[in-house]
Amino acid sequence: MVERIQLIERELDALYLVSQVLNRPLDLKEKLKAILDILQERANMRSGMVALRDQESDALEVCCVLRSDGEMREPVRYEPGEGLMGTILDAGCTIVVERIADEPRFLGKLGLYDPALPFIGSPIRIGDDEWVGVLAAQPTSAELLGERARFLEMVANLVAQSVGLLRTMEQRQQDLAAERDQLKQSLRKNYGFDNIVGHSPPMRRVFELIRQVAKWNTTVLIRGESGTGKEAIANAIHYNSACANGPFVKLNCAALPDNLLESELFGHEKGAFSGAISQRKGRFELANHGTIFLDEIGETSPAFQAKLLRIIQEGEFDRVGGTQTLKVQVRVIAATNRNLEEEVEAGRFREDLYYRLNVMPINMPALRDRLEDIPELAQFLLKRISKQQGGRPLDIKESGIRLLMRHDWPGNVRELENCLERAAIMSPDGVIDRDVIAMTGLEEELSVAGPAAAKPDFNVEGMDEREQVIAALEQAGWVQAKAARLLNMTPRQIGYRVRILNIKMKHL
Repeated sequence: MVERIQLIERELDALYLVSQVLNRPLDLKEKLKAILDILQERANMRSGMVALRDQESDALEVCCVLRSDGEMREPVRYEPGEGLMGTILDAGCTIVVERIADEPRFLGKLGLYDPALPFIGSPIRIGDDEWVGVLAAQPTSAELLGERARFLEMVANLVAQSVGLLRTMEQRQQDLAAERDQLKQSLRKNYGFDNIVGHSPPMRRVFELIRQVAKWNTTVLIRGESGTGKEAIANAIHYNSACANGPFVKLNCAALPDNLLESELFGHEKGAFSGAISQRKGRFELANHGTIFLDEIGETSPAFQAKLLRIIQEGEFDRVGGTQTLKVQVRVIAATNRNLEEEVEAGRFREDLYYRLNVMPINMPALRDRLEDIPELAQFLLKRISKQQGGRPLDIKESGIRLLMRHDWPGNVRELENCLERAAIMSPDGVIDRDVIAMTGLEEELSVAGPAAAKPDFNVEGMDEREQVIAALEQAGWVQAKAARLLNMTPRQIGYRVRILNIKMKHL
């Protein structure tokens, strides 16, 4: 009786120490090693061992063992149902062996146990029916084996909680990693070269520049009218560069006044100004080891430009209200629709910042200068609009394309997308032809664009477009530039029509 009371006291003490170990900020292997030490030192259970089930193969892998000559020298595993360990996991209950030498299922893979002593193995269970491992040890005597088995079951239950948390965290990390990889693939797909449409000579030059500049950490200045796709170029540069795995942070500089712009880009300390109730990191700090895209850089004031120059040149900045200089490694891509040379001349833009930004300029052509890209652009934009409208099929006819190519597109690609979205809304069957495009107001704009735009310089009444072009070419002696003037077109426009209308040129 006294011996049983002493045993219970030792086991209670051991359970208390085990619970303390499990509450420590250690990794699972460190916790299991500490628990096996407690079993040996406080509960007279030597040669402790923990094996966990591999979720893919269902085999038991020994992850922690306590032995006098140190840790095991090579991995040991038990296939499903193999040996006494596999039997314990399959049975889902504790197995007690009074003398190991008399147990035929015992394999002795670890070379650890005394064959003359007992052996106890308890399954590690998560929830009601998920068996994830085995905790085993060897009592130093065969007395009170029932009590010893219940004690080991209690330790196994405590271990199960940590194993369950670990499995949950591992699964969560795997899910997050899979989601991250999927998002990265999606970003590269959505913001890579495939998202920039065009095969015209100006766009081919842009593609070549992007491929070259993406290799280096060079500052880039993207120039062009509003709506030409400057942000799409910035995306393509970042997601095809060496810092593609880093953050990509964007800010429209025209959207904020100077005082808010400084706080937004550089961050602020707590109490730096009224309303600064806590420290806040700025966009440059958030973009460290990545890319920052500063859109509408030409809208900033010279006073703010001086502060911007420091971080672009030195990689250093101070938070608003701060005294500590911070350093970042950020690739800067800026964009503007202004003529910065004129802004520098007028004193509205700092010359030193201009040269710091203009290391690698990329000039985005206006849509009117690459009209031959409109058919491909229209198809690309309609696919995007179709997704926005629930996957509704959309198709544009050649008559609609021809009307689109007559417009000057002052709003560039953004205007084209808006026009096509209106046309998609107005088309009940998803088929967009000249009449549907005209309903968006585009034909009305063409008709009021001026007398020269309204009608060509020679009589084309009753002719279709192919006949008009052929008539103009014949009148112009098959010189495309002259025929373009007769039709109030650019040479590029009439050259495109010659190709798509399959007109065979004559050489006089």
